[in-house]
Amino acid sequence: MNVIKLCSLCALALLTACTTTPPSSSSAAAGDGPGITLRPSHEMGTRSQPANRPEASSAYGSHPPLAPINAQLTSSRTVVPLAAPVDLWDRIRRGYAMPDLDSDLVRDREQWYATRPDYIFRMTERSKKYLFHIVEELELRNMPTELALLPFIESAFNPQAVSGAKAAGMWQFMPATGKYFELKQNAFRDDRRDVLASTRAALDYLQKLHGMFGDWHLALAAYNWGEGSVGRAIAKNQRAGLPLGYPDLNMPMETRLYVPKLQAVKNIVGRPELFNSKLPVIENHPYFQSVTIRRDIDVALAARLAEVPLEDFKALNPSINRPVIMAAGTPQVLLPWDNAEVFQSNLESYGGGRLASWTVWVAPTTMRPADAAKRVGMGEAEFRAVNAIPPRVVIKAGSSLLVPRSNTMSQDVTVKVADNGQLSLAPEVVLKRTLVKAGKGESVTSIARKYRVNADQVAQWNKVGMSANFKPGQQVVVFLTPAPSKRSNTGTRSASRKVAPNRGAAKGRAPATRVAKR
Repeated sequence: MNVIKLCSLCALALLTACTTTPPSSSSAAAGDGPGITLRPSHEMGTRSQPANRPEASSAYGSHPPLAPINAQLTSSRTVVPLAAPVDLWDRIRRGYAMPDLDSDLVRDREQWYATRPDYIFRMTERSKKYLFHIVEELELRNMPTELALLPFIESAFNPQAVSGAKAAGMWQFMPATGKYFELKQNAFRDDRRDVLASTRAALDYLQKLHGMFGDWHLALAAYNWGEGSVGRAIAKNQRAGLPLGYPDLNMPMETRLYVPKLQAVKNIVGRPELFNSKLPVIENHPYFQSVTIRRDIDVALAARLAEVPLEDFKALNPSINRPVIMAAGTPQVLLPWDNAEVFQSNLESYGGGRLASWTVWVAPTTMRPADAAKRVGMGEAEFRAVNAIPPRVVIKAGSSLLVPRSNTMSQDVTVKVADNGQLSLAPEVVLKRTLVKAGKGESVTSIARKYRVNADQVAQWNKVGMSANFKPGQQVVVFLTPAPSKRSNTGTRSASRKVAPNRGAAKGRAPATRVAKR
């Protein structure tokens, strides 16, 4: 019996040795060191070999494919573990996959950045919160990791950045392009600023452009200038028999400098010592994780429960543009990795009463901000500030406005309002007090009809009832829109001529304007 057991054990040992295989890149990654935890969704992600990379890429560096394994030698073979990147910068360098651009414009931009080391350091310091996530997403899509540096060019990694053309966020999406890529923009949040959503949309867009043009430099030009503009420039060169590469196209100077800027930053990250630049240490592990929000909660309270400075909380959740987080519209927030558990624990033990001190009120009619503030029991200045209402406007009916939440209100803001609430404003028209003479048989109703105002307003202005009649010749108060001045402000003689009203303007086309790509 002992002999049989001994034979069984020997056979089992032999089988185990024959089936041993070298560790994969993901198993080597598990030895990254204490305190480093990757998000499970990324640990489980699989990557296919990109066509334009000579080496297999992983989250922990690049290595040549393993040679065929001789099964007879497997049990005695020594496996050398892969070296993890020193930091996130090293990881980015290992994933460079775009062809380099070498031109005078690149050297010009290198010089520009090299003479501003403080600016480089501030930008890279700001990027600490976001770079790991962007690099992870790029690697999962098998995209060149130097694209993680693109927000340096777009926004200096400021998620609150807004351009003169109304592009917003780290990746600078225009409103229309943001909607195309499903970035919600309403009265309470703007996903063009959201770290996760905007990164997803930007990489979707870049992949789409690369698929259209088959070239990363042209894709970047289209990201900056618009795919239609790049397509027309290529077609023009084709007709003229000219080369079709990025340096060969006729384009605006902003786009001409766009790829050289990225190449310059790429070169500085690749060899910072050559450019008198110092990069802050960014460790190769997640900076933040998502936390589910189940009830409406004030932004300030959420930051306090997470034990995170309010400024840092807003930097991780820049899409929230009001002082309250609506669980129906923003079901998750980002918190520094170590603060997520702190938030959950403090939230569970919170005994300070209600979590949200704000709710939403929908304006029933078009009204002035002062009247709306009075109706909801707020001062006009506070009402304007919390809802970002500029001067000299009226609030249109159906607008969603943030107002104080009573102590007895337990219902959170609904999904419909949180997801679709809009603030619609119109220019305020200042009416002029005018005295008119009533004709024979004139009434409140006939005066209102004649001057195109509401009958209840006529009654209120004259302190009479809605059914009141006026005596012939009686002076009646009405508030009317002032007639436009006949004198032109331009000071030109031609402008003083009388011009017939453009009655077809509503059906005609607006003047052509250049629309930015994002």
